[in-house]
Amino acid sequence: MDHAPTYTLIFIALLALMSVPMAIAVGLRRARTGIMMLAGEDDDLLRRIRAHANFTEYVPLALLALAGAEIAGAPPWLVIGCGTLLLGARLIHYISLRRNPNGLGRLIGTLLTTLTIFTLSGAILLLAAGLV
Repeated sequence: MDHAPTYTLIFIALLALMSVPMAIAVGLRRARTGIMMLAGEDDDLLRRIRAHANFTEYVPLALLALAGAEIAGAPPWLVIGCGTLLLGARLIHYISLRRNPNGLGRLIGTLLTTLTIFTLSGAILLLAAGLV
């Protein structure tokens, strides 16, 4: 377990960059509506807040799992594949939640995020136990 999380650093940067427009979207809507706390009665502001919040709730844990798998010695294809899947999942989830909170895209994004975290957690456990 002496591997530095080289690939994970790329995904950290990409996902951090992805979060910036989400935060800006919330701020712009707040400026436009004058609602500085919570969401008032503005459904668009609420969807922007929840889309950004959901991202910040799940992405850090997924990135920790990605780094953990890479440090534990997971093969690069697994780390890169899971990182790419996470990027796609979060983008699908964000766009869907903004456009149609009850849409299929939101479910797909959620399932792919969960699958990524589950896969990485399993890889960490197997690698740490010396089973692979």
